[in-house]
Amino acid sequence: MAITKTNAMRMLDAKKIGYEVFFYDNEDGLIHGTAVAEKIGKAAETVFKTLIAHSGANLYVFVIPVAEELDLKKAAKAAGEKKIEMLPVKDLQKWTGYIRGGCSPVGMKKLYPTFIDSSAESQETIAVSAGKIGQQMDVSPQLLAGVTNAKFTDLIK
Repeated sequence: MAITKTNAMRMLDAKKIGYEVFFYDNEDGLIHGTAVAEKIGKAAETVFKTLIAHSGANLYVFVIPVAEELDLKKAAKAAGEKKIEMLPVKDLQKWTGYIRGGCSPVGMKKLYPTFIDSSAESQETIAVSAGKIGQQMDVSPQLLAGVTNAKFTDLIK
């Protein structure tokens, strides 16, 4: 079966970064992170979700394990802001080009300041959205950080 490449995959291909794609059935509507981890047969601590937060007009990308919750105080500190809040879901596609459940840290409309939870550093690979609901990609966290100019930092509660 030929894979229709997403923007995220094309960007990794262009940078010669290897990744493995996993497909999962989303017909049941279960697209939250822990369900996705189960569907692709991966431990929840190796599957990461992409969250977008903002402070005024500044947007920030946070990549954390699917079973964890973003600590907004830690996120604000990492971003050098006094306070940040989550971007409303209705604004996600406008700013990133992605929809909820298919938001990849790679290939957004713009390269926003990106932060990956430090727990990823000890993993050989982590799974992140490939940019489309029903598709995940396994990639080295160091290579992911390189392509997104991300910093590793403590982000979870």
